[in-house]
Amino acid sequence: MTDGPATTTTAVTTTTTAVTTTTTTTTAVTTTTTAVTPTDKQIYYSDKYFDEQYEYRHVTLPRELLNQVPKTHLMSEEEWRSLGVQQSLGWVHYMVHEPEPHILLFRRPLSKDEQK
Repeated sequence: MTDGPATTTTAVTTTTTAVTTTTTTTTAVTTTTTAVTPTDKQIYYSDKYFDEQYEYRHVTLPRELLNQVPKTHLMSEEEWRSLGVQQSLGWVHYMVHEPEPHILLFRRPLSKDEQK
């Protein structure tokens, strides 16, 4: 028996761990509200304003609708709704603003509780 060099075998185990990286991108969405002007071919509704008896608002029509606004009388609800004006019940077209006939003036009575 010969004595020779000793041989050592070492088993090396390599473990590979797969790492998955997920990147989430969040995009902020900013909504900007722009006042609609009559030149945008849309109908503009004013805020409501009040006196002791009525609440008021004015509605500005696009100038393209001006030829459909009667010059001889105030409009009935059916007439102004046919132009595309949308409001809750009770509003009455009560006055014509002569310099700007595309601006419709509306009012409705305040309830007894709202009257001063």
